[in-house]
Amino acid sequence: MSEAAKSSPIVSAVATLLENYAAGKRNFNNANLGDAQLQGENLKGVDFSYADLSQAKLSNANLRGADLSYADLSQADLTGTDLRGSLLLGANLRQAELKNAKLEGADYDRNTHFPENFDPMSVGMKQR
Repeated sequence: MSEAAKSSPIVSAVATLLENYAAGKRNFNNANLGDAQLQGENLKGVDFSYADLSQAKLSNANLRGADLSYADLSQADLTGTDLRGSLLLGANLRQAELKNAKLEGADYDRNTHFPENFDPMSVGMKQR
């Protein structure tokens, strides 16, 4: 990774997030993490409500029980991500990649926006 990339605001934000999460902090609502590289990270129970996670790389991350209400996850890579029991109320998942994502028991509502032709009921999600 180049020095410029290491010092970019998003890389710094991700490093701070992971450090704070490890210290027990879970509230990261309104976080600006568009394009963040969070593949495979354990962020179980995190509060990303109202966060910008557009185009974030979250494949194989553990977001079980996370609050993603009203988060922007448009074009995010959620391949294989564990989202069981998460809150996706009003979340924007347009053009997100949800292949093999674990979504059983995740809550959504009529304001949640899914990728085209995605059926939340078929993967065990619950409408509120």
